[in-house]
Amino acid sequence: MIEYVRLEVRRTLRDTGFVVVGVATPLMMYLLFTNLGTDNSQDRMDYARFAMIGMAAYGALGAALAVGPGVAEDKARGWLRQLRVTPLTPLQVVLGRALTAGVTVLPAIVTVFTAGALVNGVRLAVWQWAAAAVLMWLGTIPFTLLGLGNGYGLTAQTTGVVSMVSMMGLSVVGGLWIPVDVFPHWLASISRWTPTNRFGDLGWSVLDRHAPGAGTVGVLGLWLAVFAGYAVFSYRRSARTA
Repeated sequence: MIEYVRLEVRRTLRDTGFVVVGVATPLMMYLLFTNLGTDNSQDRMDYARFAMIGMAAYGALGAALAVGPGVAEDKARGWLRQLRVTPLTPLQVVLGRALTAGVTVLPAIVTVFTAGALVNGVRLAVWQWAAAAVLMWLGTIPFTLLGLGNGYGLTAQTTGVVSMVSMMGLSVVGGLWIPVDVFPHWLASISRWTPTNRFGDLGWSVLDRHAPGAGTVGVLGLWLAVFAGYAVFSYRRSARTA
């Protein structure tokens, strides 16, 4: 399975679309949003810290969901049928894809964090950098499952559209681009139940020097269960129809 993961990681990182959407776009958006003016006030620095987490989460979200179109394309090309004649079990194939996403989400997090430190002068303790990166890396698991569910359950073209709409919609409503505090009350209430808002909170809580709250862990756990069920259902249906 290790060789399978290596193969999928190389395939993903060679995909220009993945590099643009999952790495370059969130990096450019972060640099643009945080350097439009020349104000060097504390408010600007606070926003640079907030946006660093938000854009890293946005990029990681896109990288996690990108597993879906890849799975759908493999399914359409017959690659999944070929894998069934290898020593890999169906569980290993699914885990291999999940592990691939676990590796490919890292560039989005690392590049935005690096830009925050080197370009915008964000200063954190070493433990904060490490804790934020690890928590956000782990926080991509629900979105990887969502991507797998889309890939196994939908066609290649539909998966791409659904993944993009999910990425944009969840990012905006989840407050990754704009602080939830400026949302209308009704939208802020909805936002706090989205997986993306709680995903971002994994990093924002570290900036405030405390562990993620029980609400964040609970909401992410709920979405993890929902997306895991969706992925299992889609995979089983795909196996019956392939």
